[in-house]
Parts: sequence; C-alpha cells; structure tokens
Amino acid sequence: MSTRVTPLSLSAIEQLPAHPRRCVFWEMDPAPAGDARNFCDPEFEKEAWLSMVMLEWGSCAQVATFGDTDDKVAGVAFYAPPNMVPRARLFPTSPVSADAILLTTMRIEPHASDLDVGADLIRAVVTDLVRRNVRALEAFGVRPQEDDRPSAGDVPSTTSARECAPAECMIGADFLEDMGFEVIAPHPRFPRLRLELDRDHGWKEEVEAALERLIEAASLTVEDVTGRTAVGVP
Repeated sequence: MSTRVTPLSLSAIEQLPAHPRRCVFWEMDPAPAGDARNFCDPEFEKEAWLSMVMLEWGSCAQVATFGDTDDKVAGVAFYAPPNMVPRARLFPTSPVSADAILLTTMRIEPHASDLDVGADLIRAVVTDLVRRNVRALEAFGVRPQEDDRPSAGDVPSTTSARECAPAECMIGADFLEDMGFEVIAPHPRFPRLRLELDRDHGWKEEVEAALERLIEAASLTVEDVTGRTAVGVP
C-alpha cells in the first residue's frame, strides 16, 4: 500500500495524531516548559508554534497518509529554521549551520510500520526545501543507550501515553545516515548530521526537467512526421 505525502496546513493541525499534536519537546524552551507543566496546554502551545512558523516562514511539516480516501495518518515530519526552534541551541553539538534548515522530529504510526513512511517523508521535506532554494538540511540525531526503549535507534512510533524525551522526540542517527545524512559534529549521544541539498538533490530536478523536455520534443517530432506522411497518402 502506497502513501501520499502533503504539506501540513493550518486547517489540518487537529488531524495530527495525539503525540505529535501535543509534543513541545522542540517548540518550547525546556526550563519554562518544565515550570509551566501543571498549567500549560501543550496542544495549544504546539498549534501556536505551528501557526507562527507557517505564517512567518511557510510550510514546516509533511504528513503521510494512506487509505482509499487518504484519511489515515501514517506519519509526520517537522522542520523549521533553527532560530524558530528553542531547543536547537541547547545541544552539545549546537549550533545548526547558518545555511541549513533543521529537521526536528519524525514520527511513524504503528499501523504504518510496514510501509516505507520514513523515506517518503524525507523525500517530501527535501523536495520542498530544494524548491525553496535551501542549501542543506540538518538534524540532531540520537544514538540509543542501554536504558532507552527499543524505538530509540530508529524513527519513534507514535504512542500518545509516552512522555516527551530524546528517545521519543528525536530521530535515530542510524536512520538519518541511511537516508544520506553525514555526521558533521560527532557526539556519542547527540551527533549533528547534514544533508547537502544542492549537491545531492538539486541535480535531480534539473535532470528530470531535461528528460521531460526531450520527451516532449520527441513527441512533437513524431506528430510532425506522422502528419507529413498522412498528407502524402492518396
């Protein structure tokens, strides 16, 4: 079964799965977030952050869906300029490069675990950023520790009851490396990885555009030849 990936719109925020709709691991400074835990509404804070980024910068999330009517969410990926992500400055491998957009988190629904959702989401994010002339995509990966849950070494799966934590709200470094990211700031726990979009992906659209022009030209030539032949037939 294939998935369809589309940018998240303001009107569709409520359709996000429970955890990504309420998770503010990246979107709030951890100190104020901890102090406000008893009276802060994380769902409201997440919606406010998404609205702010979308209005000021543009699309900042890709949503994968599947089903006959594309009504089942398979996964979601969030990304934004690092200056809009409070936690981005707090890692031992900070800061994010000035020419890069930060891929913050990606979550896959359990019922979509047999689909290639992670790769589909990365492709959608890259396609969006290449179109916007972004040079690179960076991410803080997480490497598993002995006390982590099994999901920590891969893309976390969505479970609304789980607390926000690195193992739940970050992307596994191994997965990012499989997707072509390279470690540019090593760390045993939180390496920073980078994907060069102009070098590794910018050429793809140019080649595809060139092939489309060749196919179009060939099609016109065939039609022209066919027309001339038809005219000469008694």
